[in-house]
Amino acid sequence: MMSYRTLDDLADGQTVLARLDLNSPVSVGVVEDNRRFSRHARTVRELLDDGHRVALLAHQGRPGRDTFVTLEQHAEILSEHVGREIEYVPDTYGETALTAIDDLEAGEAIMLENVRMTDDELPEREPEEHAKSDLVQTLAPEFDAYVGDAYSTAHRKHASIVGLPLEMEAYAGRVMVSEYEANSAIANREFDGEVTMVAGGKKATDVIDVMTSLQDRVDNFLLGGIVGELFLRAVGYDVGRDIDESDLYESQWRANKDRIRELIESHPSELVYPSDLAFADENDERSEVTVADVKNKDHDYLDVGSDTVEQFSDIAAHSEAVFVKGALGMFEDERFSNGTARVLEAIGRSDCFSVVGGGDTSRAIEMYGMDEADFSHVSIAGGAYINALTGRSLPGVEVLKGSVEATH
Repeated sequence: MMSYRTLDDLADGQTVLARLDLNSPVSVGVVEDNRRFSRHARTVRELLDDGHRVALLAHQGRPGRDTFVTLEQHAEILSEHVGREIEYVPDTYGETALTAIDDLEAGEAIMLENVRMTDDELPEREPEEHAKSDLVQTLAPEFDAYVGDAYSTAHRKHASIVGLPLEMEAYAGRVMVSEYEANSAIANREFDGEVTMVAGGKKATDVIDVMTSLQDRVDNFLLGGIVGELFLRAVGYDVGRDIDESDLYESQWRANKDRIRELIESHPSELVYPSDLAFADENDERSEVTVADVKNKDHDYLDVGSDTVEQFSDIAAHSEAVFVKGALGMFEDERFSNGTARVLEAIGRSDCFSVVGGGDTSRAIEMYGMDEADFSHVSIAGGAYINALTGRSLPGVEVLKGSVEATH
């Protein structure tokens, strides 16, 4: 299959519409700076250095949520990362936006308004249907090229992701390329040594989807978090159940118990269980217990224990490739950060090919003073990362590939 075009294939001095994903945490109306801005800044800076006239499309939140705000602050934050002023335009494809696009000079950039504030953006539709929308039909004629850089949203069939690339020549930005190639490596790349996956977190169904898809390509699944407890429950330990009304465990157990048992039966040697777990004792201090000694679960287990950390770190450090999907514990609390932080440190120190999944897990790298450069790739994607790991197609990538095929 023919691949996508990148910025290396884009002739200088054009009018370009670039779709980024700057969706960020918002606290009391204030947009928080994060690695998405610094990553996308590379694409924007390169476009400006090559003399393009650049309009940026992005989204923030969803209608009805507190995080659904304008992109005025995003333009300011991105300007700092790019080192150039990016003008905020409080319109997406109306007269104000079209005038701002027409007024662009070479090496200038504007940020159009939150694309999700339009009616056309959010419905999940086929690319051909989106291509007929007012949003696409109004914006596309204003530009020479489309740059898709919103890998984190590439699993969505939204107008700005799949409709616009059908109406103009489309190119992959630097974030799109680096994310896609790193995250799909586990499915598309051959490794000489062992491949290990750190499988943890709270969302058991997502992790088990990944494990089921990759069971024949992964040599070691290091199990932690809620996922780890559910697997331990399946082999007979008295963990992996709720001790209050939170329903973190029971609903996920009912939804996944059959698939968990199938994985245990079909790949028993690849599953590496926690041998000990950590909890907050009566003095609110970290305490640990061997899994075999748990006879009646009366604590919430918030991390894997020290022996497990040592075992997991050793396996990861001696692997050819390590992919991280989910945290091993509640690392936001320093008392229960050992599992996630120490294993990440072991991965960072080794010379293995390493990909750390997006979302919460990647935050541990910053929180505990690790250097992002010690890892092959730290993803900024959530749902798209899962899709890549499980081998499902990404509509936002497929349309970029299709754009190449359409011109040959």
